[in-house]
This record gives sequence, structure tokens and C-alpha cells, in this order.
Amino acid sequence: MRKFFKPILKKISKKIRILTHRNYLKYYRQKNEFTKLGGIITHTYPILWDYDAEAGSARGHYFHQDLVVASYINKKNPIRHIDIGSRIDGFVAHVASFRKIEIMDVRELKSSDHNNISFIKADLMKSENAKENITDSISCLHAIEHFGLGRYNEPLDPNGHKKAFENIIKMLKIGGSLYISFPIANSNEVHFNAHRVFNPKDIFFWSGHCKKLALENFDYVDDSGNLHRNINLDTEKFDLKWGCGIYNFTKIL
Repeated sequence: MRKFFKPILKKISKKIRILTHRNYLKYYRQKNEFTKLGGIITHTYPILWDYDAEAGSARGHYFHQDLVVASYINKKNPIRHIDIGSRIDGFVAHVASFRKIEIMDVRELKSSDHNNISFIKADLMKSENAKENITDSISCLHAIEHFGLGRYNEPLDPNGHKKAFENIIKMLKIGGSLYISFPIANSNEVHFNAHRVFNPKDIFFWSGHCKKLALENFDYVDDSGNLHRNINLDTEKFDLKWGCGIYNFTKIL
């Protein structure tokens, strides 16, 4: 009986939310006016919250990091760019709109049908999957914090992010660019199995290979979703619970 009534109750609940919404009367008046003007309505589908919404969202981790790093790559115009685990329908799509991009991810990806996107399934926590000095440009945006937590059926490894970071550095040629971002806050945290959060300076202690990198610039998104550009990590006073650090490194050794 519960299985039978559950979808019915769900529909009733949705109907009540619509009828009691503060914008419902406006919707009702517009619907009547539309038909009086000669419009033909084939289905009713009340969208009541967009009356008060902005044109879109121009803030937040993904909005800023995807645009910032894509612009860096466009300006640098590398010979080859490889991405590790970044969002396909965000950053990867941005870059693929103007150049070829190769993707590596521990998960499967169906064919995108876009010539600028190629894909390899690989676990970057394993050193055998990271060939040495193969690219002059590499990115890993909002992904490194997941490595080793099992969220995507990868092997559990408390040091998974550090191993992946070492392998990413290994793949990069001297003089090449590394773009990496992840959640930042005042202290290191592990929100199992969703993600890790790092102190902004913690990345410099992940591996001895960090000495092979020089930080070109650091941008970050604060708790309110606003972007801060070209920040000095040594002098900036962070007060963050859920920010996003965006690092641009050059491999020097």
C-alpha cells in the first residue's frame, strides 16, 4: 500500500507547494492573459521561482576556476594539454571550444562526439599510469581532493591526493604549466567520502617534488563565491570555511 500511495502523495505535495507559492497568483494571471492574447497552452508547467531570479550565476568555485584556467591556457597556447578529472561539462568544454584537450579519469566516459576531446581511463594514484615528461600543460580542477576516498570506486588511500600530485608533476615537462584547484579552508579536513579540504599552503608539503615547481600566481574564491586575483599566499589573511584555491605552477626542475 505504501508503494502505491507514495507517488500520489508526492504529486499532492508538489501541487500544494505550487498553489501556496507567493508567485502563484502572478503565474495564474499571466496564464489567463496569455490565452486572451490568442496563445495556445498545450501543457501547464509552473516555474515560479524565476520571477525573482537573476540572469544566472556568475560566482562560485566552478564558474571562476573554469574561466580563469581556460583563459590561462588560451593565452599560453601549449603544444599539448592534458586534464586530470576536471568537470567535463564545465572546464573541459571551455577548453575544447578553442583547442584539443586530452582527459584522464578513473571513471569511464562515453564518446563525446567532439573532435577536440579525447579520453583515457586511468588511475593517477598509480605511477605506472603516469608517463614521464609527456606534456607541456596539465590541469586538475576540483578533483585532487577526491583521490583515494573511494567516492568514484577508486582504491582507498589516505595519501591518494599526494600520490596523484607526484604523478602529475612527473608527467609535466620542464617549463610546462600546471593548473590545479581544490577546496581550501583554515585547516585541513577530510569529509569522507565526499572530499578533502586543505589549508591554502598545504600543497607545498605534499611531496618532495614540490621543489620542482614555481608558483606563478594564486587566485581564490571565497566563501561567498567571489574571486580574488593574484594573491600573495604569504601575506593574505584567510578566513575560509569553503573556498577554492586556484594555483598556476611552472615546472622548473
